[in-house]
Amino acid sequence: MPYLTPITFPFFPWEEEKGKKMVSSSLPPFSFIVVLWLCFFGLAMATPPRKPIDVPFQKNYVPTWAFDHIKYFNGGNEIQLYLDKYTGTGFQSKGSYLFGHFSMQIKLVPGDSAGTVTAFYLSSQNSEHDEIDFEFLGNRTGQPYILQTNVFTGGKGDREQRIYLWFDPTKDYHSYSVLWNMYQIVFFVDDVPIRVFKNSKDLGVRYPFNQPMKLYSSLWNADDWATRGGLEKTDWSKAPFVAAYRGFHIDGCEASTEAKFCATQGLRWWDQKEFQDLDGWQYRRLMWVRGKYTIYNYCTDRSRYSTMPPECKRDRDV
Repeated sequence: MPYLTPITFPFFPWEEEKGKKMVSSSLPPFSFIVVLWLCFFGLAMATPPRKPIDVPFQKNYVPTWAFDHIKYFNGGNEIQLYLDKYTGTGFQSKGSYLFGHFSMQIKLVPGDSAGTVTAFYLSSQNSEHDEIDFEFLGNRTGQPYILQTNVFTGGKGDREQRIYLWFDPTKDYHSYSVLWNMYQIVFFVDDVPIRVFKNSKDLGVRYPFNQPMKLYSSLWNADDWATRGGLEKTDWSKAPFVAAYRGFHIDGCEASTEAKFCATQGLRWWDQKEFQDLDGWQYRRLMWVRGKYTIYNYCTDRSRYSTMPPECKRDRDV
């Protein structure tokens, strides 16, 4: 893994597109109105997920280990996870879910975070498990965080993608969310889609649809692999490492671990037709992330896959 060089974080990533396709001031008034109408219509067609509803931690989650390494603020509306040389910590959802929209606002470990991993993910509880991962890989001071995503189906993973973020995720809270229905899984960062995993059962690719998953988050030490392939070790003199959380939004179909089906088709907002695929605006944002910030994509790694995995073209990964 090459050494990571600093990148510039633009405040508004789409600002660079301004000026490239400016409407000429010489357009006739009617044409100008038509152009404005088309621009407005294009924006109106964008269908982001519904705004998450912020709730206290204890409504949807419980600690799972090292309870004394979780601190609560503002009546549980904000929490902090602590990692020191003795232990990290984590929490999980009270319920298990088949499909839905799940969101967390996170402010990542600041400063020298090399060797640390902050994870937010969904996972079923069996050997042939399904899993949907956000993993934030820490780095040396001045080097950018890496966001790694992965999807496991039937116990098979190895679908890693890595991106830089277009902002400093340690300065403020940002939203990281998953929309999961029968048609697709979409990873969002602040409502910008960064990855899609489509239902490709017709191509022989398993898709998560019958194993309820809990949500988990943890802060832990992974300096054997997390930063530059394990070359950069955790500097324990900088401990404790602290990640902050708020939001704790869950809008899903709750099911028992024995459930084989969750009959939500057409009943929930995230089941509706507009969420069966990305719209034009979302697709352009996805391509923007793919072109400017992607640093690793399993779909293009010929050292691992001599033949491209069948889901890659459908997922718009290439």
